[in-house]
Amino acid sequence: MLRVLARIGAQVQRRSNHQCAIWCSRYQQKVESVHLTQALNVKLSVNCGIIVCFAITQLEAGDVEGLISLFMSESYWRDVLAFTWDFRTFIGSDKIKQFLRDRLSASKAKMFKLRDDYLELQQPYPDIAWIGFLFDFEVGDVGKASGVGRLMPQSDGSWKAHTIFTNLEELKGNPEKVGEMRESRMDHGLWSAQRQRAAAFEDKEPIALIIGGGQGGLAVAARLKMLGVSALIVEKNPRIGDNWRNRYKALCLHDPVWCDQLPYFPFPSNWPIFSPADKIAGWLEYYAEAMELNVWTSCEVTKAVRNEASGTWTVIVEYSSDRKERTFYNIKHLVFATGFNGNQPKIPMYPGTDSFKGQIIHSSQYKMASDFAGKKVVVIGACTSAHDITADVYHAGIDVTMYQRSSTYVMSAAKGLQVYFSALYSENGPPIEVADLISASFPNAFSVNGFAQRTTELIAGLDKELIEGLLRRGFRVNKGIEGTGAMVLYLTIGSGYYLDTGASQLIIDGKIKLKNDSLLQSFTPTGLKFEDGSEISADVVVYATGYGNARSVIRKICGDEIGNKCKDVWGLNAEGEMRGSWRDMGVPGLWYAMGNFSMDRSHSKYLALQIKAMEKKCFGPRYSSS
Repeated sequence: MLRVLARIGAQVQRRSNHQCAIWCSRYQQKVESVHLTQALNVKLSVNCGIIVCFAITQLEAGDVEGLISLFMSESYWRDVLAFTWDFRTFIGSDKIKQFLRDRLSASKAKMFKLRDDYLELQQPYPDIAWIGFLFDFEVGDVGKASGVGRLMPQSDGSWKAHTIFTNLEELKGNPEKVGEMRESRMDHGLWSAQRQRAAAFEDKEPIALIIGGGQGGLAVAARLKMLGVSALIVEKNPRIGDNWRNRYKALCLHDPVWCDQLPYFPFPSNWPIFSPADKIAGWLEYYAEAMELNVWTSCEVTKAVRNEASGTWTVIVEYSSDRKERTFYNIKHLVFATGFNGNQPKIPMYPGTDSFKGQIIHSSQYKMASDFAGKKVVVIGACTSAHDITADVYHAGIDVTMYQRSSTYVMSAAKGLQVYFSALYSENGPPIEVADLISASFPNAFSVNGFAQRTTELIAGLDKELIEGLLRRGFRVNKGIEGTGAMVLYLTIGSGYYLDTGASQLIIDGKIKLKNDSLLQSFTPTGLKFEDGSEISADVVVYATGYGNARSVIRKICGDEIGNKCKDVWGLNAEGEMRGSWRDMGVPGLWYAMGNFSMDRSHSKYLALQIKAMEKKCFGPRYSSS
């Protein structure tokens, strides 16, 4: 204990004697110069050391009363699988205390060890400071885990815990087959035949069947493969990557390259910061090949029936070429990875639609602006796809109007993403595994309680000229749900925002026409009519109105009985955790993998660990919210 105390003191004091470059949260600001006085050096060395060492002692002894005394009344403990076999955030010292009473002794946490390289003072804002530290530990005989903690100064000069994050990293005896664990035997010309035999599943069945070969399905399959769990991806398109390849040609990822890499396989160092859709499509196809994933393309899962007695699924796969079927009778885990909200277009109904003489499509059907040369285009919607499509149409020299039904959160991609990501996901950021760990350590429940609002205000200040220009033009903007900006909108409804890459200036300049002063009443034979009596002529109407409920895909394949049992896939629960994606969906053996590239990378590990633990029979019980 004394050795740990000395090491903590030395680490903090060494960092305190110079100008510190400090990493901060998923909302990352990088504070370039934080100088600590000698008095603060002493306090940090002594208090941090005593608190952390005392906490380790109480954790390993299972002393809940002693441990809870180290927490602020407003505090957060987020756990992913390590103590709860679930995704939980405990808010406030009372709920943390109950959680520890219920789970600390049973989990048999031990072997706590600090990571010296990530112990430092952090100051995201002038009036907020904390000591951040990373640590590793073991969960009984089950697994290895990691964590992140933050201590905040109190008015009496003491330091107490504000946030703790604990996270299962691997199952004991079942490390991922990477690095030193990779295949070491020589092939001698057998590899190709072995791969074909493995992918065909002629004499056996996969343990997991994954519906969808987009980045989510690929990430889950790769994680399972590295854990020794056989999996088959069933993709309805002819090629992996077609889910991106078949979208509109102007599409680019709006998240930067450092966020978007898939498990085990970073992008080349010359990869563009914002990936074009066609380029990412080719990368996904190569990823599946390089990772040796078992993929059936031009196939579709038409039906899945759960056998309650055996706890398995009977799954029917239909080949698109000849409509022949293959039936699997013993699938243990059925994973839906069918895109955001199942890629089921949401199209509002308006009177007069049948009378319209022009063309009506959903944004998912839009390919390129040249298809509409010489026509007048109206795009219904004002979020990401609507902006991308209207900008694409304008640049093709085509008359285009955006109909904005409600206000939109807008931030510039260049400035806003710098604030969100630069300290963790950037050219000089920490290793991706560390970045993901630190990012996950900020509970959503904490972020929406003032921290996200500060970030939103910071971005708004940087985007002041842009926002003022949009307001002058009449474009309606907001600051997200209760001022929390883009991230919470994404996690709750998956829409409602636009990360500006140029379309906003086209709106400001009047190059993209804007209609938002009256509600749409009906279609006419030649266009759209609004409640104030105004009309817009149109030859083409594009609904950029998002997608429906992800459970609709489950209902289509598994039936209403299973669909009714499933939790909502997307959105946040009362603890700020995802409702269903990546975790227990309410039906044993049914999973949903949904999110962006960053979430697919990080959360695919959690899904794979749950499946592996169940197969190893070391899973649970879940400590779930009621």
